[in-house]
Amino acid sequence: MARSSEKGIPTRIYLDTLFVFLCLHTTGVSGAALKQEVALETSATVLNHSMAMVQRMETLLAQGNGSDVSLRVQTVNTDEVKVIQAHSLVLTLQSEVFEELLLTGNTSTLVLREPADCAAVFDRFMRYLYCGDISVRLDQAIPLHKLASKYRVGSLQQGLSQYMTQHLSSESPSGHVVGWYTYAIQIGDAALRDSCLQYLSWNLSSVLQSGEWGSISDELLLSLLQRSDLILQSELELYEALEAWILQNQPASVTVESALRAVRYGMIPPQHLFRLQKQSSLLQKYYETVRDLLYLAFQFHSASPIQLAKYFDVNCSIFTPRNYLSSAWGSPWAINNPTRDDRSFSFQTQLGPSGHDASKRVTWNALFSPRWLPLSVRSTYTELGAMQPTRTDAGRPRIIVTPATSSPDFAGVSFQKTVLVMARQQGKVVVRHVYNFHQSTEEAGDFLVDADLQRRNSDYLIDSSLYLHVVVKPLYHTLIVARK
Repeated sequence: MARSSEKGIPTRIYLDTLFVFLCLHTTGVSGAALKQEVALETSATVLNHSMAMVQRMETLLAQGNGSDVSLRVQTVNTDEVKVIQAHSLVLTLQSEVFEELLLTGNTSTLVLREPADCAAVFDRFMRYLYCGDISVRLDQAIPLHKLASKYRVGSLQQGLSQYMTQHLSSESPSGHVVGWYTYAIQIGDAALRDSCLQYLSWNLSSVLQSGEWGSISDELLLSLLQRSDLILQSELELYEALEAWILQNQPASVTVESALRAVRYGMIPPQHLFRLQKQSSLLQKYYETVRDLLYLAFQFHSASPIQLAKYFDVNCSIFTPRNYLSSAWGSPWAINNPTRDDRSFSFQTQLGPSGHDASKRVTWNALFSPRWLPLSVRSTYTELGAMQPTRTDAGRPRIIVTPATSSPDFAGVSFQKTVLVMARQQGKVVVRHVYNFHQSTEEAGDFLVDADLQRRNSDYLIDSSLYLHVVVKPLYHTLIVARK
């Protein structure tokens, strides 16, 4: 099937030129050309015409000049066929699968059967093989990854996985993160799976309000409900979203029962629990499934944590808060020009989520230091006999959160602080990092360790400000009763 070009240049010249180009034009993970130049003379000048060569390769693919193989791309279950004039040298250098097909087929025509979504982007896939770059839309990531996997184009596989990880927050009409999570499970991509699950967990409030919530699978739903790091307004918001999901998807009873038992009813105020018992058709239908949990929740709301801990294990999940954004649990904190100097602010939370403690308030003092010297570094000053500094230009950011006063009501309770670091990604404000500690972020060890807050366009800043949200979570301890 080899033929001459329109200008009469022999096919062999096209292939020889193509071979030289492909040997010099190595593609990396992202498809960008990687060049290594060794200057033999200090005055040497590099002439870079690679972009022109890429344009020629694009033209070569579009016009089919010097083609020696035809690709017949058939859409499965349809009569649609797309014919692409290609070059065996390009195909074999870029894909070992194509190399095997050309060697074993012994023909100038390859018939490729692809599902509709893959057939629709096959021309983009071919352009990547020829030019080493590709433009991708959110809805094209999975079919392109399928093609890269099928034809073993590793650089494109890795590049698309990275693309999906970096575009979880992008806006799309029906959402895409759930679909990418499901696909990651199918192909065994643990990194992409974990990134999707973390994004859904840390931005659950916005997910609950989107059309994507209704499309999540039973397995993903139950996986999310088991997590304590969910970030949302309240447990009541989660229950109401769960009820809507069940009504929409009508899952099996065993799924409904497992989901309802994963709700942390102790974190829902008693007045809302009473309302749900009377007004929620779902709770009325499955009341016997969660009767024991509701009874335990009402006991939790009616007694002090000290009294409850004498008779019940308060370390179970029903008494463990998630990361709630409502004002009873914490406060947002926007720090303008965060590298300038230390900042402080005060906020109040409820003493605890139980009906016994909800009306009691605790005042918290928070201190942000942009250049705090870690303890590990501070110790070297002491060993050398030098004056120990508290802050230094070589330090790193740190937050301390402490109660303004002590109280006997704190008995049997420890307070875990969680700092959420917000960022703007693809024009959307999302949670970028979550840090848990009891008094200081120094306990976490990596608080903003990679943040370059000096740069005005830092990924950690929104309009030159560091946007945080501080959540205070009371954790109850079971009392140890000494034997007499």
